[in-house]
Amino acid sequence: MMAFRTVDLVLTVAIGVVFAFVFLAWGQVYTLVTPLQLVLPPSVGMLAGVWFLPALVAVLIVRRPGAALLAELIAAVLEMALGGQWGVGTVVSGVLQGGGVELAFLLTAYRRFTLPFAMLGGVLAAALEWIYERFSYYPEWSWASAWGLLAFFVVSGAVLCGVLGWFLVRALASTGALGAFPAGRQWGRRSRA
Repeated sequence: MMAFRTVDLVLTVAIGVVFAFVFLAWGQVYTLVTPLQLVLPPSVGMLAGVWFLPALVAVLIVRRPGAALLAELIAAVLEMALGGQWGVGTVVSGVLQGGGVELAFLLTAYRRFTLPFAMLGGVLAAALEWIYERFSYYPEWSWASAWGLLAFFVVSGAVLCGVLGWFLVRALASTGALGAFPAGRQWGRRSRA
């Protein structure tokens, strides 16, 4: 159960690569909310959950320890290499975000892959990322603004990562595309027949 098969590694890497390009596009969307940040600075956290998605998608599909961290790290390193706007900080974020998702599933010894644990993964990734961003990107903010940022991060992690990621994997599994993986066996076409 715990050892990676070749197909698990290939898919985990592919998830990381695909999300690196999603991240580059999402970085542009992120800059579009800049005017809102002038009015409500903590709102910068409302879109953060998308950055935690590769970790959650990978662990929900392959269900192996380390899948979340590997996918998130690949996405972060490739985003940085392709000229992402946050440079090496992207890699630090990747480790923290992947680690947060791993922690949620470690709590169940990688045995429960339910929506509440997917949401918890997003929340833990958000909390770890908040600690990093609070002191690296926003040290001048008041604690009231910092707590507001945490609230936006947590909601975004739960919804944009947890809920969206869980339903994305369920939808992929229902097509039969994940038949070689635990998620496909649990949620795929044949499991409903």
